[in-house]
Amino acid sequence: MNIQTILKRTTALTLTSALLLGGGTQAFAQEYKNHKETYGQGEITRYDMKRIPAQLERNKDRYTVPAFDASKLKNIESAKGFDKNGNPILLDVWDTWPLMNPDGTVANYKGYDLVFGLAGDPADANDTSIYLFYKKKGEESIESWKNAGKVFENDVVNPDDPHLKNKDQDWSGSAVMTEEGDVRLFYTNRSDRELGKQTLTTAQVNLNHSYNTELTVAGVSDHKSIFDGDGEQYQTVKQFVDQGGFSTGDNHTLRDPHYIEEKGKKYLVFEANTGTETGYQGEESLFNRAYYGGSKSFFKAEKERLMKSNQKQKAELANGAMGIIEINDDFTFKKVKKPLLTSNTVTDEIERPNIFKHKGKWYLFTDTRGAKMTIDGIDNEDIFMLGYVANSLDGKFKPLNRTGIVLHHDLDPNDKTFNYAHYVVPQKSGDKFVVTSYITNRGFFEEQKSSFAPSFLLKIKGKRTSVVKDSILEQGQLEIPTKKRR
Repeated sequence: MNIQTILKRTTALTLTSALLLGGGTQAFAQEYKNHKETYGQGEITRYDMKRIPAQLERNKDRYTVPAFDASKLKNIESAKGFDKNGNPILLDVWDTWPLMNPDGTVANYKGYDLVFGLAGDPADANDTSIYLFYKKKGEESIESWKNAGKVFENDVVNPDDPHLKNKDQDWSGSAVMTEEGDVRLFYTNRSDRELGKQTLTTAQVNLNHSYNTELTVAGVSDHKSIFDGDGEQYQTVKQFVDQGGFSTGDNHTLRDPHYIEEKGKKYLVFEANTGTETGYQGEESLFNRAYYGGSKSFFKAEKERLMKSNQKQKAELANGAMGIIEINDDFTFKKVKKPLLTSNTVTDEIERPNIFKHKGKWYLFTDTRGAKMTIDGIDNEDIFMLGYVANSLDGKFKPLNRTGIVLHHDLDPNDKTFNYAHYVVPQKSGDKFVVTSYITNRGFFEEQKSSFAPSFLLKIKGKRTSVVKDSILEQGQLEIPTKKRR
């Protein structure tokens, strides 16, 4: 029996006994025993996270996102759209992902690079749609990116799909070019009218290629929902709502599907929260030594500190996860699998899973914010990309660089060079990888929109990573130019 089930039954019996003895609810106090319950996945532990500030002090250049020159930043001039009144505007563009081959490298679509991105009206935070941008292979400047249009502009929703009809926003995902040369998109259907319900969704994106070299979105086909949680491995929005929802300070995530293939099978790795059988949220989680890491003495001291901290309730609700499901060849749901990585008591939100195989090992990266964490020494302005490695997809993911730290910055959110949503792009060969992100928080500046950030290089060698010195590339660049490969 799962330890959470045992604890809940024990609590229920204690409450019943107290009421029968006439003590009422005042006589009842929850009691949880220290335990060490693991579920087989990798853990983002409190011990590792608490070591990161000192690690950054010792070797800041190795992990810090390069400083970008604000005076050189440019908007994506092709990112044009309309506000709710039909007026033409320049859009903010934030989370982006390239059309990739099944191994994660950048695909060649008829001589073009393709990038999907979230974009919307800078004045409307709820205006979030997926657009498709493209440029000719070999071109590197931000001016070379053109806009193929809004992906779901003319979509006719299947009325039999229980989730698509309630879609309010498009959120992040991934895209792969199939063996047939089709563009297959995976993304998150966000429903505001269902209290933030998120559903992993897919569609084939059909493109027109005109004689004057323009690409346009012709529409989508095979648009369908895949997965919205099962309750046991991954929290559902119903569980979230039934336990108080946003009013408790809780957060619900089930988004950012990232497509991978391994040994002839297809998978989606995604951001989620743990379910009832994989280490659920609640006060009892604070008594699980597995979430703390380190020694017994560290666990004792850290738990005592946390129980008296103003972070206690936030830690109780923190149960972020990097989930995985297997899908069929027709991109429908096949089987749920246990999480690859969890962050119980540390943070509720580990975003944008990015996973690929390199030299026989699987590398898993995730973006997260200090503002979501419950760790002393990490503050609201800290931005991280954490990384983990395993010898197989079913193996236990362990932290890169001893703690998991790969990238960090602590810029003021009002700084034009503020950047987030870091994404590691595998290359055809070598140990250097391109890191993309977006720059400038949306709606903060009249003249500077959220845009492709300058890319830069990250070196990965075994269990260690480092930012490559003097490696800043063009805004939105996806591949290493020949001169940088040397």
